[in-house]
Amino acid sequence: MAHDEVLAHGHGSADDEYRETPPDSTYEHTDAHAWVIVKFLIWLAVSAVIVHFGLGVVYQLLIDRSMETAQPYPLATTVEERLPPAPRLQQFPRNELYQFRLDENVQLERYGWMNKDAGTVHIPIEDAMRLTLERGALQSRTPDGTAPVETPGLMPSDSSAGRVMERRRQ
Repeated sequence: MAHDEVLAHGHGSADDEYRETPPDSTYEHTDAHAWVIVKFLIWLAVSAVIVHFGLGVVYQLLIDRSMETAQPYPLATTVEERLPPAPRLQQFPRNELYQFRLDENVQLERYGWMNKDAGTVHIPIEDAMRLTLERGALQSRTPDGTAPVETPGLMPSDSSAGRVMERRRQ
C-alpha cells in the first residue's frame, strides 16, 4: 500500500519517499547544516589572520636580531671585502675579449720592445712577412734555384706523423 501512495504522488520508485520534505518543515532535512559551515569558515578566517600576524611579528624579530648581531667573524684580520681565490669568473667577458684583441692589434701593427734588457724588439706583421720573404727563410726550392728532387716511392711513415720518409710500394 505504501507503494501505491508513492506512485500516487508522482514518484516512480519506493526509494523516493525519503527524498520528500516533511509537510511541517521549511527546509530539506537531507541537506547539510549551513550554520556549521559558516562557523567553520569564521574560525578558519580568524585563525588565518592570527597565524599571519604571528608570522609577521616573528619575521620582524628575526630581522631586528640579525641587525643587532651583525659582526664580522672574530678571527678576521681585515675589514675590506675578501675575493674568492683565483681563477675568478669574468664580470664582462665580451669587454675583456675586445680589449685583449685591441691590445694584440696594437702589438701587431707597431714597433716596440719585447725585452729591452736582451735587446729583443717586435715589428709590425706586414714588415715581418716582407723581411721573411726577402731573406728567403721560406724556401720552396734548393739554394741553386732548382726544385727539390723527390725520391720516387718514398712516403711519410704513419708512425712518425710525416717526419720520417719510408719506401712503400704503390
